[in-house]
Amino acid sequence: MNKIMRAFVVAMAAVLTVSLGTSTALAAAWSSSDRWGTWSNGGYTVRNNVWGNGHGPQSIWANSYSNWGVWANHPNTGGVKAYPHSEKVVNRRLSSLGSLSSSFNVSYPNAGAYTTAYDIWANNNAYEIMLWMNKVGAVGPIGSWQASVSVGGHSWNVYRGSNGSNEVFSFVRTSNTGSGSVDIKGIMNWIRNRGWFGDVTVGAVQFGYEITSSSGGLNFTTNSYSVSAG
Repeated sequence: MNKIMRAFVVAMAAVLTVSLGTSTALAAAWSSSDRWGTWSNGGYTVRNNVWGNGHGPQSIWANSYSNWGVWANHPNTGGVKAYPHSEKVVNRRLSSLGSLSSSFNVSYPNAGAYTTAYDIWANNNAYEIMLWMNKVGAVGPIGSWQASVSVGGHSWNVYRGSNGSNEVFSFVRTSNTGSGSVDIKGIMNWIRNRGWFGDVTVGAVQFGYEITSSSGGLNFTTNSYSVSAG
């Protein structure tokens, strides 16, 4: 294949990727290309949340809090560019929760650099608990390795550190998965039993894609997601 033909093929592939993302967004109940685009649905909040430096364009679409996705074209540079997500506010003491669980199903690309992750906030954002369900490319958790553990229905490597604003506990799944259920209360009780925090107030449970790079444009799709607090 000569250089001209190769350039044409690459260009058409890029156009097709953008077109697929655009078509999905146009058919959705809601969509936005705004960095801070936000939509409330069914007691959840869906956010585009392009918060990092050096970001590229990103568009979000949603048919509901449970079914949504993004097309993102962030450059191949370091640093998190965005965390598009769907959020459920809980605002209850850990000890008062009989259960706190979530289920998810995603379609994710095997390119770029990102993680599909829960972000769970406690004690007015003093504590951040991240659950990495899959990761692709050059990404890694904050802090140092603490333990390998099976809890909440999955096996993890656990890291503990700080981002300068809050303490971060990262549970990185030992193998990638695109679907499953998670016992969030079980994980938080494990942290509490180690003495890393007390009977915290669980604020919000977020689920989405922490994207570092997606050069050329990639599609991330949440087929389903829900949180149950009992």
